[in-house]
Amino acid sequence: MSTFAEATLSSLFGGGRATARTIPARVYGAAITAAFFIIAAIAPKLLQTHDPLAIDLAASLRAPSVAHWLGTDQSGRDLYSRIVEGAGQSLAIGFGATGLSMSIALILGVTAGLAGGALDNILSRLLDVLFALPTLFLALLFVSVLGPSLSTEIIAVGIGTAPGYGRMIRGQILAVKGAAYVEAAKAIGHPYPRIVLKHILPNAMSPLIVMMTLGVGQAIIWASGLAFLGLGVAPPAPEWGALLNAGRNYVIYAWWLEIMPGLAVVVFALSVTILGSYFQDRLEGKA
Repeated sequence: MSTFAEATLSSLFGGGRATARTIPARVYGAAITAAFFIIAAIAPKLLQTHDPLAIDLAASLRAPSVAHWLGTDQSGRDLYSRIVEGAGQSLAIGFGATGLSMSIALILGVTAGLAGGALDNILSRLLDVLFALPTLFLALLFVSVLGPSLSTEIIAVGIGTAPGYGRMIRGQILAVKGAAYVEAAKAIGHPYPRIVLKHILPNAMSPLIVMMTLGVGQAIIWASGLAFLGLGVAPPAPEWGALLNAGRNYVIYAWWLEIMPGLAVVVFALSVTILGSYFQDRLEGKA
């Protein structure tokens, strides 16, 4: 395992010093919640109580009950099972968009931070212009051009959130470049590529895992917003944003169609945010 990976894992988990007593209860709750949704995404049939696509018009718009834990939709489909089924698509968007976003941000941010001079100015102005545009606007622009689909949502949200991450990564690179240990490495004659690989990148990238954890929840929220506007995965796919979009027509007399998918989005986003915040505190020595 690389020195960077060892240092990061040691910082996150206290090098074995983090015990059950030192980890807050909210972190346990967040981990269990995130694990539930990840299992739902990987093996939904383990958690489902009904066929998520089975239509039963005789059971349409039934309120939550023992038979249907979260109620049924307008076609009589079990809402709980549909939310579980939709976890795969929603988490694919969250992780896929975050991975794409971070890849773009790393290329632009690291290049700008290391290059300096005119190239840094050009890339910085590009990131500033893109960052000034609302994330939803950029996402809507790409969806309008490419058409709504799962892959389009991943691309749209990934590109829409990349400028903010790129600016943060560039700032981290610049901060580390000016550190005393980097200046010392230069003074003793270390070649610049070695300084970049051994000192600048490992120290600048250590907060990246925290940024990615927080970004997954944010990406799912943005994707749900697109789907709510009818620019996401097409019905009858049970992606969470699509469920929100389908349920808004029945919100007055079937509140569960809007509330339950919304809760799934909020609860998962909150759980990964809590985990990300805890990891950040570990890195900064606050937990």
